[in-house]
Amino acid sequence: MTDFADTLALDRGQDARTIRIVEEGKVEAWKADLSPRARASVDASPSFGKAGSHAILPGQDAEEWSVAFVASEDFNIWRLAGLPKLLPEGTYRLEGERQTEADALGWALAHYSFDRYRGDPQALSPRCLLVSDEKLLERAVSEANAQALVRDLVNTPAEDMGPADLEAAARALGDEFGGTVAAITGASLLEKRFPMIHAVGRAAAPGREPRLIELNWGRESDPRIAIVGKGVCFDSGGLDVKSASGMRLMKKDMGGAAHALGLARLVMEAGLRVRLQLLIPAVENSVSGDALRPGDVVKTRKGLSVEIHNTDAEGRLVLCDALAYAEESDPDFVVDFATLTGAARVALGPDLPAMFARLDDTGEALVRSGTLREDPVWRLPLWENYLQMLNSDIADLSNAATGGFAGAVTAALYLSSFVDKSRDWVHLDTYAWMPANKPGRPKGGEALGLRATFQLIADRYTTG
Repeated sequence: MTDFADTLALDRGQDARTIRIVEEGKVEAWKADLSPRARASVDASPSFGKAGSHAILPGQDAEEWSVAFVASEDFNIWRLAGLPKLLPEGTYRLEGERQTEADALGWALAHYSFDRYRGDPQALSPRCLLVSDEKLLERAVSEANAQALVRDLVNTPAEDMGPADLEAAARALGDEFGGTVAAITGASLLEKRFPMIHAVGRAAAPGREPRLIELNWGRESDPRIAIVGKGVCFDSGGLDVKSASGMRLMKKDMGGAAHALGLARLVMEAGLRVRLQLLIPAVENSVSGDALRPGDVVKTRKGLSVEIHNTDAEGRLVLCDALAYAEESDPDFVVDFATLTGAARVALGPDLPAMFARLDDTGEALVRSGTLREDPVWRLPLWENYLQMLNSDIADLSNAATGGFAGAVTAALYLSSFVDKSRDWVHLDTYAWMPANKPGRPKGGEALGLRATFQLIADRYTTG
């Protein structure tokens, strides 16, 4: 994982280059106050004036230069994310700017690189930004590490990120923060009453058996929260097999599990006063003679029978057993993450996770947290009239609706059948992927809705 420790440091007055932030609409007025020498240097930079452009300002001596950087008038977390790659290696501080966690986080994430398989690593040598507030510094590094964990897990190909590898990631997290980790694997899932997780994952090759991974952390006396993440490490679609193009990015179908691990990391590192239960149903949805078939009926942990309308609607199947299990501990709050439906992406595109909340107060608070942390989510309705779309002729319900209407809503409604109607529950249908390079956000795995959800939880449960 990218090491962010050298990208941010506490400002103790050490030597550093100065970065002067100039708002895009105020460049000409700013230039009027420059010395003739500095103005000539700026004018020699033909692109200077547009957001994201920069110029080197000379000092009295050759080594006394500073940086002018044009930022958008709309303050956002990524306004500095393009700058580190434009600068020489060294130490920098912002001149006269109110330092924010957003600036620090965007600067740190500009250094992210996934180089595990490269012979020629692309990682940027550290450009260190000085931060005057120690707590701000700690939060920014913590969130950068969590964001990078999600990216790394999602970017790793399925060959190296199977169910056992997800378990290893959970165990590493437990070891780091003092959590206990256990896994129920293979045929033991049937003995322990997790039939859906077993049914979806039973076709996988030896060594890639399905499992339920559980991490517990915190004091028994604190409020219990459950974080659940869909861990489909590769999704062929099962016997309702996907097209080649539809299968190409299915290494990222464990993106929900990656988000759950990232959120658990943030909760534990912050020392929130919660009893945390992290649950990851980890499977590979494969094709073999033992694969789950369309038309099969499987009884879930909750006792509801489900007719398999489509084997490619498997994420909700593994999640329903995990959610039912979480319910048994009577949690104060439940949140699940899943790369669940293409319908959510059609509705909202890649940047906005579809969010469903059982309680209006929680849904509204999560939207506010997303706005505050520049990690937006968009609420969609748990429109119960659509539950009839999941009717089955022979079972309690079907795993998917016929027709193309409201796919994200019906998937969320399916999950809602396994969570008590009075439970404070949130479901996030996230893409977990950045389809094109942007400053601080390279093409590949991405955490979407992670910081927003952490803010919601942190606001509720104080540290201690």
